[in-house]
Amino acid sequence: MKHSGKCRHLHGHSARAEITLQSQTLNDQAMVMDFSMLKQIAGEYINENLDHNLLLHEDDPLCQLLTEQDERFYSLPQHPTAEYIAQMIYEFCKVQNMPVIQVTLWETESANACYTGEHSLTNQTMLLST
Repeated sequence: MKHSGKCRHLHGHSARAEITLQSQTLNDQAMVMDFSMLKQIAGEYINENLDHNLLLHEDDPLCQLLTEQDERFYSLPQHPTAEYIAQMIYEFCKVQNMPVIQVTLWETESANACYTGEHSLTNQTMLLST
């Protein structure tokens, strides 16, 4: 909402989340965390809330219409930007007691946003080819 660029129109993405964990010690299996466990926990959250879902700001007028039509959507307190979605995944991982230090959300093969914690800045990167 209120965005002047082409992303002001309803559209979708096939995003990719990159979750970075860090620990001073390894577990009894010599790992920070088993990849399959990370994928199971974070993947379930992503699949249930973000995958194949329409993400909308809670003030978007479409929320009421979609609710009336019993359509699936996810209402967010912020705009559903790559930066905010990276933050959402990071905060979920923290609540799950994962030693997460960064979540990078790849919106396209050349554009991503990174979130590294509540006291840090969100970084945005775009690779341009000429």
